[in-house]
This record gives sequence, structure tokens and C-alpha cells, in this order.
Amino acid sequence: MLVGLIADTHDRLPMVDNAVKKLNEENVELVLHAGDYVAPFVIPKFKELKAKLIGVFGNNDGDRELLKKKFSEHKGLEMRGNFAEITVDGLKIALLHGNEEELLKTLISSESFDVVVHGHTHKAEVYRRGRTLIANPGEVCGYLTGKSTIALFDAVKREVKIVEL
Repeated sequence: MLVGLIADTHDRLPMVDNAVKKLNEENVELVLHAGDYVAPFVIPKFKELKAKLIGVFGNNDGDRELLKKKFSEHKGLEMRGNFAEITVDGLKIALLHGNEEELLKTLISSESFDVVVHGHTHKAEVYRRGRTLIANPGEVCGYLTGKSTIALFDAVKREVKIVEL
């Protein structure tokens, strides 16, 4: 299965549109969002996705109740809270924002998950620790790095590719 990975959209609607378009072009079957939507008006932009989206909160997501409500208004969008455990093609994936550094480090070093997906740093990176693949898709918004990025995770090959929008 091909899984889209995104994070740190931070209200930048044109870049969210670009991300959704690219994810649809790549025919992803699932999208994981590692948080920091920021405002609820961003959520309807994801209704154009042709894949299911599972998301978690980030540290800049203020009105969480309204964000949950906006998620529930659109078929195929699911908000899990601060953490989600997802199974894809037999692989155990942890999804979190990553702002709690000790928690993130513990999840990675425990090697309890095949894949750990996080955001928060706005830095796109992919690396391994033991048997665990760690992926940060970077920032859709492009505010801190000047680059708007997403990632594509091929669950069969167990590879992540960073894609600049």
C-alpha cells in the first residue's frame, strides 16, 4: 500500500491544496497527518482526498473540539487525538506530532513499532533506528524551511520518499 505522510499544514491553504492534489496524483490509499492543522477552516480542504485520512493533534492545534467536529463532518477523515496506532500491510505504525521529545525518543528506541511518523520540527527526514523506520514528512506550509514537503511511504518496500511540492 502507498501511504501519504503530511504534517504542519499551519493554515496555509494553497499549499494544502497542492498537497491534496499531489497525494491524489500518486494514488495513495491512506494519508497520515502528524498534526498542526492550526485552524478548523483547514479541515474541509482534505475532503478532496481520494484516500482516507487519519490525523492526530499537534501542539499548535488550539480549538480541538471544533477540529474534531470538522473532521466528523467529512467522510473519510478520522481524528484520533494525540496518538494513533495504525496497521498497514502488517506493519505497526505510530503516528504522533512529536513535540513531546521524551515520548518520541522512547517510542523510537523501544522498537515496538515498525514505523514512527511524526512532525513538529518542520524538517523532512527519514532514518532507521534498529528495526524502526522513522519518517518526518517536513512541513506542508513551508514557513520555516522555505520548502513545502510531503512524504510517500511504500509499505511493501518499506521505503519513504520525501516529495517537494
